[in-house]
Amino acid sequence: MTSQMDVEEAIAKGATSLGIELGSTRIKAVLIDEHFETIASGSYEWENQLKDGYWTYNQEDIITGLQTAYRELKQDVQQKYGASLTTVGSIGFSAMMHGYIALDQAGKMLVPFRTWRNSTTGAAARELTELLQFNIPERWSIAHLYQAILNEEEHVSRIDYLTTLAGYIHWLLTGNKAIGIGDASGMFPIDETTHNYHPAMIRQFDEHIAGKGYPWKVEDLLPKVYLAGDHAGSLTEAGAKLLDPSGELVAGIPLCAPEGDAGTGMVATNSVRKRTGNISVGTSVFAMIVLEKELSSVYPEIDMVTTPDGSPVGMVHANNCSSDLNAWIGLFREFAQAMGMEADSGKLFSVLFNKALEADPDGGGLLSYGYYSGENITGLEQGRPLFVRSPESNFNLANFMRTHLFSAFGALKIGMDILTEKEQVAIDSILAHGGLFKTPVVGQRIVAAAMNVPVSVMSTAGEGGAWGMALLASYLKNKGEQETLDVFLEQKVFKDVEGVEVAPEAADVKGFEAFIERYRSGLAIEHAAVEHLVENGGN
Repeated sequence: MTSQMDVEEAIAKGATSLGIELGSTRIKAVLIDEHFETIASGSYEWENQLKDGYWTYNQEDIITGLQTAYRELKQDVQQKYGASLTTVGSIGFSAMMHGYIALDQAGKMLVPFRTWRNSTTGAAARELTELLQFNIPERWSIAHLYQAILNEEEHVSRIDYLTTLAGYIHWLLTGNKAIGIGDASGMFPIDETTHNYHPAMIRQFDEHIAGKGYPWKVEDLLPKVYLAGDHAGSLTEAGAKLLDPSGELVAGIPLCAPEGDAGTGMVATNSVRKRTGNISVGTSVFAMIVLEKELSSVYPEIDMVTTPDGSPVGMVHANNCSSDLNAWIGLFREFAQAMGMEADSGKLFSVLFNKALEADPDGGGLLSYGYYSGENITGLEQGRPLFVRSPESNFNLANFMRTHLFSAFGALKIGMDILTEKEQVAIDSILAHGGLFKTPVVGQRIVAAAMNVPVSVMSTAGEGGAWGMALLASYLKNKGEQETLDVFLEQKVFKDVEGVEVAPEAADVKGFEAFIERYRSGLAIEHAAVEHLVENGGN
């Protein structure tokens, strides 16, 4: 543990690193010392808005949020250590990946920021996937650009710079049109061998739109790609004043490349080495596996992105995970309260989750779909949460809970099977993070059964993306000569971090396989529910 005196000295001499991440509901700033421990933080809550048919955050809120998170961090430093924060050793910015920020030659936004959440680019994504023979998700920047072209939006001819939210912040503070390779991989496909935009696909795109007569080539619009550890610019006088309007922050601080939240999640969970991965569990669930080589085919269920140091990553993202499970826990809470019992939330989750360990390996023939919304992996445009059983099913509480835990990872399992079975992707270990893992062992056993690989939860799993970005900033300044990012994380950052690993049990794996067969077969039931069960009860 770092002493108070050591922290005060680190702050005074700028032996710190600052990471700021602009997430979907919160902007968070984290300051770490040379031992990678969080010594101060600040935050700002914000929400996206639906304006003129697009999900966006207004430009003023972006700046206000950035300044507020930094000001709170600065106040935290003052209160804890009695010091004024005037400099740091290095800085990095991260944000929600993908989306569309188009700027003109004067640096003015041509249209409001279009976030990853917009599903307005379906036609463009399909056409580009066919053209490039590479899966282009709807949320990617190039899909947004091409949809604007298809829509014949007048601003397209005036674009001078196209970037992501993290890239935009970095440009404002440094004047440098830079982007980390992980964030870049959500803009346009990356060539793993060159660590740059895929040249053949760049040519294909330019040739495809040549008849439109735009005065630019697509590569001229995109930011320059940087790898983890690269110096990607320095804080300008104007940038320092923008981040800290008090004028106390000095200019000249080095910045690492801006990254996306997927990349900072990989760093924060020590999951950048090939054959490793991480799984993030919440309202939705996604798994990111670092691949030894690119996939042989195009799969709409698999997004191809990269780690911050440029390794290819297969990403499986399912829209639904914990919402239905939480709803059932809420029902049990109501029952407990109706019986006059205290319904402590933590105890409810613990008791009910642990019942799942007493269940039949396959969940006793029960079936559920926790689809609150549509699910791209299984081809559902809308969702209907369902619980189904036959007269022969073994219907008890243990099997009920095991089935809902299995179902939370059902769609993810289908996507992961493409990687492990069709593509023979080898996975040595997965690191898991999210509220579902607060109850020890249970969630890890379920995921280990679904993935058939060891699953770990580390003591740092709750630190989050801003901490991961601060680590990337620290890597810029503190890496050894020729020290790769995976070695830096393994031997320096996570060397003494405690974790709990759960290996898959043969009975659990066999049980999950039986469940997933039932899950696949029963998808017709879910399709019928969407077709015949009108939302809101028909009101």
